[in-house]
Amino acid sequence: MTDLLAKYIPTAAVNPVFELIKQHNVHLKIVNERVTRHGDYKKLTNGGHQITVNANLNKYRFLITLIHEIAHLVAFKDFGRSIKPHGKEWKHVFQQLMLPFIRPEIFPSSLLPLLAIHFKNPKASSDTDSKLSLGLKAYDPPNDKNYIFEIPYGGTFRLYNGKMFKRGNKRVKRYECLEISTGRIYLFNPNAEVEFIK
Repeated sequence: MTDLLAKYIPTAAVNPVFELIKQHNVHLKIVNERVTRHGDYKKLTNGGHQITVNANLNKYRFLITLIHEIAHLVAFKDFGRSIKPHGKEWKHVFQQLMLPFIRPEIFPSSLLPLLAIHFKNPKASSDTDSKLSLGLKAYDPPNDKNYIFEIPYGGTFRLYNGKMFKRGNKRVKRYECLEISTGRIYLFNPNAEVEFIK
């Protein structure tokens, strides 16, 4: 298991992550990319716990995602199944589990201040923290995608499912975008990755 983990997370994180996996009886599955999520957690009928994480994540995003999902398991175990999935109990557990990993031996210096800010009040997804998301993207292999906030007003973009949109105005945090085929307005997070049609 440690050999497998070493392919996906920073070397200095392998042993402590392996201990968490053993301690909480986690069945870890590394799966092909799912566009809608980086990972998920579910309790198995045999009482075990399954966590899936996308194989295509860079090692820093993979580590954050894995600890995020272990935090769901621990929060449900400690506080019961009736808590909100990303409520205060989960946030507290996620902070406590993540704290030992926010070190220069594990994360590059460019990410440490972004992680420190993010983990004061962790969000349901690191993708909704635009500064952290951009910081993490710097460690992804190059791709042809742009963030919504990089698309000019009125610019056209395509989603992974082929749907085409025109970027509109920014509301408080998200962008209004017009689906070209239906004329319907959808709201997008500023750092959703899309294909810009020039």
